[in-house]
Amino acid sequence: MYIESIELENFRNYEKEKVSFHRKVNMILGENAQGKTNLLESIYLMSLGKSFRTPREKEMIKMGSEFCRVKTAYKENGGEKEILEIFISKEGKKGIKKNSLKIEKISQLLDNIYVVVFSPEDMKIVKEDPEKRRSFMDREMCQMKYSYMSSLYSYKKILAQRNAYLKERKIDEDIMEVWDEQLSEAGAVLISGREDFIKKIDEISRNLNYEITEGKEKLEIKYRPSIENSENKDDLKKNIMKTLKKNRQNDLFYGNTGKGPHKDDFDIYINENEAKKYGSQGQQRTAALSIKLAETKIIEKEKKEKPILLLDDVLSELDANRQKYLINSLWDMQLFITTTEISSDIKKTLPEGKEYTVENGKVLQKAGYI
Repeated sequence: MYIESIELENFRNYEKEKVSFHRKVNMILGENAQGKTNLLESIYLMSLGKSFRTPREKEMIKMGSEFCRVKTAYKENGGEKEILEIFISKEGKKGIKKNSLKIEKISQLLDNIYVVVFSPEDMKIVKEDPEKRRSFMDREMCQMKYSYMSSLYSYKKILAQRNAYLKERKIDEDIMEVWDEQLSEAGAVLISGREDFIKKIDEISRNLNYEITEGKEKLEIKYRPSIENSENKDDLKKNIMKTLKKNRQNDLFYGNTGKGPHKDDFDIYINENEAKKYGSQGQQRTAALSIKLAETKIIEKEKKEKPILLLDDVLSELDANRQKYLINSLWDMQLFITTTEISSDIKKTLPEGKEYTVENGKVLQKAGYI
């Protein structure tokens, strides 16, 4: 799978721009705040229909404009060229088309372009708060399973309603019972999906980390749900219901829901020590790198397609050895790399591709290939 070209209209700092890409490496150079990350964001938008940077879609519209539009031509392996287009208006309207035909459901968008993004924010998976790790799980699971995305949307909506009701301090038990039933239904999908995902990430990233560190470090990842999981979905729903009911008075006192998938986390261990507390900066970055590479392999196995990988200014976060390992692991997929500069040594390790410079929302292709 690879993207042939992208057209931007009123997207971030791009007024009108069309860029053709190489099916292997696309090296995007430029100073900060010129539009490099914006370009990658537009590619990611084609995968999930949303940004990896903000939940507020209006932020993607160029200042002073009424709408933005992104149009992408792409090919799956051995397939014909396909066209995806996404339109977002200032009023919040959103339109999606595939080959000029309107897409009514987001599920019709999900199985087209698979994208993994690795940014400085992902370096924080290991050492920062649980919200970063939950966002990581949710972002990747949404791309692989529409049922997960639908359940996540439902869960967040019901949770917000429940929390607002709790703040009223006077509740109707029957109404709470209905919301708790709905939360349990959606929450069971989230917990079981996350557990399965983390098991796969653990197995694959453990092997990758072992290779990167030449056998010196053993990486382990363990899912830590807020509510006890069960292999049986009905039992899991009952566990969630029971927990919500047990904590109802406590929730009422604090005005929010204290237990549930919105409190889940996963732990990362290096040589049996918690990486967040005891891992060195180098170990933490290697763990994050292993986790992101594992993600690409899971998508490939699940979807029978190699995803497109976006490396947004992460090379500077890695030392030379980790940079080389990363590049050498990605020869068989389309790669987009943004950076202010790149060493000649790393350039030599790259497969064929194109080099671009971005300046104030304009993309210029340099002569020749990397």
